[in-house]
Amino acid sequence: MTTLSLPQRQVIESPLDMRLFVSGRAGTGKTTVGVERMRYLLAQGVPADNILMLTPQRTMQEPYLDLLISPERSAGGEVTSATIGGLAQRMCDLFWPMAAEAAGFKNPDQPPVFLTLETAQYYMAYLVRPLLEQGYFQSLTIDRNRLYSQVLDNLNKAAVVGFPYTEIGARMDAAWFGDPVQRRIYQDAQECANLFREYCLDHNLLDFSLQLEIFSNILWTQEPVQNYLKRTYRHLIYDNVEEDAPRAHDIINEWLADFDSALLIYDTDAGYRYFLGGDSITGYALSEACDERIEFVESFVSSENVIQLSNMLVSAITHRESENININSTLEFILAHYYPEMLDEVVGRIKSLIEDDGIPPSEIVILAPFLSDALRFSITNRLEAANIPWRSHRPSRSLRDEPASKTLLTLSALAHPQWNVHPTKFDVTHALMFALNTDLIRAQLLTEIVYHQKDMRLSTFDEIKPDMQERITYALGERYTNLRNWLNEYRKTTPQPFDFFLRKLFGEALSQPEYGFHHNMDSVRIASSLIESIRKFRYAMEPSTTNLSGFDLGKEYIAMLEDGVIAAQYLESWRAENKETVLVAPAHTFLMMNHPVAVQFWLDPGSSGWVQRLSQPLTHPYVLSRHWESGRLWMDADEVNAETESLARLAGGLLSRCREKLFLALADLSETGYEQRGTLLRAFQKILQNTSL
Repeated sequence: MTTLSLPQRQVIESPLDMRLFVSGRAGTGKTTVGVERMRYLLAQGVPADNILMLTPQRTMQEPYLDLLISPERSAGGEVTSATIGGLAQRMCDLFWPMAAEAAGFKNPDQPPVFLTLETAQYYMAYLVRPLLEQGYFQSLTIDRNRLYSQVLDNLNKAAVVGFPYTEIGARMDAAWFGDPVQRRIYQDAQECANLFREYCLDHNLLDFSLQLEIFSNILWTQEPVQNYLKRTYRHLIYDNVEEDAPRAHDIINEWLADFDSALLIYDTDAGYRYFLGGDSITGYALSEACDERIEFVESFVSSENVIQLSNMLVSAITHRESENININSTLEFILAHYYPEMLDEVVGRIKSLIEDDGIPPSEIVILAPFLSDALRFSITNRLEAANIPWRSHRPSRSLRDEPASKTLLTLSALAHPQWNVHPTKFDVTHALMFALNTDLIRAQLLTEIVYHQKDMRLSTFDEIKPDMQERITYALGERYTNLRNWLNEYRKTTPQPFDFFLRKLFGEALSQPEYGFHHNMDSVRIASSLIESIRKFRYAMEPSTTNLSGFDLGKEYIAMLEDGVIAAQYLESWRAENKETVLVAPAHTFLMMNHPVAVQFWLDPGSSGWVQRLSQPLTHPYVLSRHWESGRLWMDADEVNAETESLARLAGGLLSRCREKLFLALADLSETGYEQRGTLLRAFQKILQNTSL
């Protein structure tokens, strides 16, 4: 069991009628206290189903879930682990008759259909595509999937902040100072949001924004709903309060006095989810409703030198004075002229840390502001060549971009000729290369000979000339023959639901020994996410498409992916099967994983990506917040201040999760061939000017 400090024990073993607010920087043991408090409540005989454990997103619940699924748990009820959004969905489902008519649904006697991020984007695309052809967003150059997601994001912002969705365009218009053409874009975005909401009300569809609005504006105000929640849940553990949204804080603030006990956990220097509506200000205001406030100051993660480096860096970013110290043992530079040379140096240093210094791969992380496909390939290819185990995580990456899912989708098209989706020879080559566990040359040779794109026919291996069979190899030919026979046999049967088909294909063919998915756990995870995505898509679509002739969910799903709709967030992608690996990830993703390591490598500290916000022409996280003054213009100075605060939070948060050492990997020319002059690099230069390294 973890060694606990006296302040931690005092919180864990506090009376069962106390409401406590615990704050502190990352690494001070707050989540550990939350987990041990849950263990303590259960040990004191509190029924598990009386405990509510909340976090802003499900991926933050892993430490708690590890306890709940551990063998030491006694039999009995289950602790409810949820987000406010998840709780809203449960209440909408449970009290649907009460909510449906009040919310204005056209068919209140019919059951609700809950949308995922994917299915919401599907319906948004269905509604907005005709408008684009009429000239909407004509002055805007943006991928369609980003357009759909930003309109949905506006609806979500309205729900989580707590203002009417009909005010979205007006709020952004009132803050705009610039090209008048942008005002038309805001107007178009508002019309798309209105159209989507009307369609949802007409067809009993509930996306995240509508679920939360119904829960907070209608159901939460009803006495039967409050009585049910307050009677069911007597104890609350609420972690990462600072990352949650204002409406969540409003509900908890009203509810708090009715809990027998509550533990609220707040990270003082965080607030990384502001672009999703997170609000650290309204989160901290919850401390006023608690019986006692406790601050943890001792870090159980970072060494004293790392803490001092963090303080110096944050001060340099925010232009404040700080104490100068020698940071020789904490900060080290990796310098190269060209970018590939820098990556070689990074991997060489990691190999030395593992082999010479005995640092486990799981204690090393490689971070970049963004992780492009090219950068990911360049790093991971070098790690593999050095026999260093690795894993990467990019939650915003679409399933259609993953080789494993591309393989499954290509083979699905070949198995369903009625879809009339003809994969290119390029796609089939890569599918065979991955599925049959072979190299690109043999896969290309095989595809050129056996694949007929016009009728999607696959010739037999026996039809290939003997000299070419030898070149391809008979072992590969046998694997190909087995896969071809499986696809042909399936074609003769009645088509199954798409997710059923993929389970069958994976289990009976692709996961067998010597095939591509047999040993590749990362691909297995992607396959699992793809199947879950399709299953949820089917659940959401079936009620409204059952009577439509000619509608095929599988074909529609593939078309949706081709339109760029990203996959919803799946917990499997955050739970790595093998954690004894070097992690390669974007910086913000690593922060949300909340996993401290001994050594961090920061790539491209001179990149503007560390500080600049993503371009979001249809939405604005600061203007659409509770703290933006109505009618005030968003000026360049506001942008600079926001970027400075964001970079300070990011740098401080990363170093709070670093135990021993930081490596800055810097090339004279960046990944894109430009000199590096970003804000983060200037902050480090300022530190070096004032200290001895």
